[in-house]
Amino acid sequence: MNVEEIIKTKKQIPLKTRTIIHLSLVNNKLNEAMGNALKPFEVSLQQFNVLRILRGQKGRPANLSTLNERMVSKMSNTTRLVDKLILKGFVRRCVCESNRRKIEIFITEEGEKELLKMNESMKRTEENSIKNFTQKELKELNTLLDKF
Repeated sequence: MNVEEIIKTKKQIPLKTRTIIHLSLVNNKLNEAMGNALKPFEVSLQQFNVLRILRGQKGRPANLSTLNERMVSKMSNTTRLVDKLILKGFVRRCVCESNRRKIEIFITEEGEKELLKMNESMKRTEENSIKNFTQKELKELNTLLDKF
């Protein structure tokens, strides 16, 4: 990915600025690819993230706070994401029996089934996105990104 070609400039971009632009362009490209992989399932990347978090609970409930803490993209509209997943039948929400003020959220069987299909689509997208990297390069890239 050539930054100068993409933003259509012939001038030399300072290295620090070029790096930030480059990271932003890569982020946008990855988000677009992952969004396209999830399009057939009619879920957003954030909804997919919620489903994965709930599956990781292994049958234990999560609450909105737990979801918010574990989201890849931190956002304040987690309630809306959960509401949309409820309408699709992928999650259910109920009041905690021991603390009636607490709302518990679970992934449904249907949500689990659909998540398996989504994972297959995402796996192909991930593989395609990193196909030009060796294992060594991926480790190196992760080490560099950890510095953020």
